[in-house]
Amino acid sequence: MEISKTRSSFYRRLYVAWLIDSGQACSVPALMAATGMPRRTAQDTLAALAELDIDCVFEQDAGARNNSGHYRIASWGPIDRRWVETHLPRLRQLLGYP
Repeated sequence: MEISKTRSSFYRRLYVAWLIDSGQACSVPALMAATGMPRRTAQDTLAALAELDIDCVFEQDAGARNNSGHYRIASWGPIDRRWVETHLPRLRQLLGYP
């Protein structure tokens, strides 16, 4: 099934937020490994979470330098995390993610 760019972008953001919130992928390299998306797409998707009012914060690792740390979802805003979790198989399928 072919989906629009708008819908795929929306679903990608939801899926990335879920990966971070579930602890499965909390860094750009981990997101790349989990989804197969290029670095720039992963970075752009992280930056775009705020457009959905999903509060994603970067937490620097203690004593680390050069932006070594991880992302954390502080708030899902108006998005229902349970809906995302329930629909994960469909989101993965539509986005072509493993």
